[in-house]
Amino acid sequence: MMEMDYTRKFNLQNDKDPEIKEILSSVYQSLQEKGYNPINQIVGYILSEDPTYITNYNNARALIRKLDRDELLQELVKQYLRD
Repeated sequence: MMEMDYTRKFNLQNDKDPEIKEILSSVYQSLQEKGYNPINQIVGYILSEDPTYITNYNNARALIRKLDRDELLQELVKQYLRD
């Protein structure tokens, strides 16, 4: 097996920032309205990609599945580091 001694570059072009924010905000609100801890549920979804972490209420599950997890993570990291 060949050992790699370099860092791979990951490049994800993302021009969907407004859509990601809108969907994530809607999912967050739906989870909150149903009495869930939105942060825990969204993290569970991101880590597992199991849609059952997200409620069907207000079509939240279908909405979050429109987003690619890589795009979602990239946007979350960008926003965290900006603040």
